[in-house]
Amino acid sequence: MAVNADASARRLGKGPERPVVPDAERARVIAALAAVDCVVVFGEETPLELIRRLKPDVLVKGADYALDAIVGAEDVVAWGGRVVRVPLLEDKSTTTLLHKLRRG
Repeated sequence: MAVNADASARRLGKGPERPVVPDAERARVIAALAAVDCVVVFGEETPLELIRRLKPDVLVKGADYALDAIVGAEDVVAWGGRVVRVPLLEDKSTTTLLHKLRRG
């Protein structure tokens, strides 16, 4: 599993207050999942080079991304892996949480 480094996440344009949870803590939470073998924090714009080096069996991304917009999807499918788009839960995003907190 790979997570964006804090600086990388900020460059994605979500604002200076993001990420809310530091990368080391996000990595620790993900590492606690039984299905996760390893967590890598990456600072590049995309995880493409990391995906090509690690050759994961499964590439997971939120369902808000179209399959053709998922970085590394073609590579993973080409070596026999699969791409899984996980459905988003309504009103369960960091953006929604921050809006609720600001409103009080």
